[in-house]
Amino acid sequence: MDHVQGLYNKKRSLELDWEQHYLQEGKYTLDMVRIDEEIRKVINHIKFAEAKDAIMQIKVENAAPEFSVAS
Repeated sequence: MDHVQGLYNKKRSLELDWEQHYLQEGKYTLDMVRIDEEIRKVINHIKFAEAKDAIMQIKVENAAPEFSVAS
């Protein structure tokens, strides 16, 4: 989960860099194109990591023994 949080932090940092470039230049620049591509890559990594975590959670839940206590 820390890995996913780190990816979200990286995404936010890139978004702030993008905004800073825009405020400095006042227009869409090649640096901003590069940042957009990096943001897309990070988003893909976030989706993959969250899907992987969800799959692991499902495996854990399915592997848990089911039993009942006779009363």
